[in-house]
Amino acid sequence: MKTCKTLQLLCFGALVSTAINAFGEGSDIPGYPSHVTANDSREVAMLPKFCIYTRTFRGSVPGGNNPQEIKRLYAVLGPAFDALHHYCWGLMKTNRALFLVRDKQRKEFYLRAANSDYDYVIVRAAADFPLLPEILTKRGENLTLLRDPTAALDFRRAIELKRDYWPAYAALSDYYKSVGQLARSKETLEQGLSAVPDAKPLSTRLSQLQGPSATQETKTTATVD
Repeated sequence: MKTCKTLQLLCFGALVSTAINAFGEGSDIPGYPSHVTANDSREVAMLPKFCIYTRTFRGSVPGGNNPQEIKRLYAVLGPAFDALHHYCWGLMKTNRALFLVRDKQRKEFYLRAANSDYDYVIVRAAADFPLLPEILTKRGENLTLLRDPTAALDFRRAIELKRDYWPAYAALSDYYKSVGQLARSKETLEQGLSAVPDAKPLSTRLSQLQGPSATQETKTTATVD
């Protein structure tokens, strides 16, 4: 069953890559390269620091070709570090969707392309890969923006893998709020605060849900417009 799922994700990734070539990734973003693989300094600056040490980045980004840091990251993250450049590409494509393109079609395109890169890492990562909860949460956030109900599955899996990973609780709560399930949104925040009592983003969300406006079941969210 796992093999079938893996093959499905890999095939989907291949289809998205074909679509990128046909659609012209970035061709409508003035002043930016067509592909994120060009490692534009402005886009790289928005990434986690470890990205510059990953494959395809380390050879072109200043400071990335640091053998000691690369060795350290392999020791900490394990073999899946070898695929982590795809996570960094996914973050860049997500940022393009959120900040650089305006029309709905392009936003959706970049969100789906980003998730294809996240999938590349997810299917290659062991259950104990330290960044897996984070990558699952990022994929789920994109699915939420795409109004895909499977987003909740990613957040729940992230929580199962790392009970004290508060961003997954926040994202799951936001998802439930976006579909009008305020009671479940509140319950998720309470569960998160039980696991991570000092997570201010969770307590802030809970206070907002318990405020005067929380009596109305609303379906508003930051979706792709």
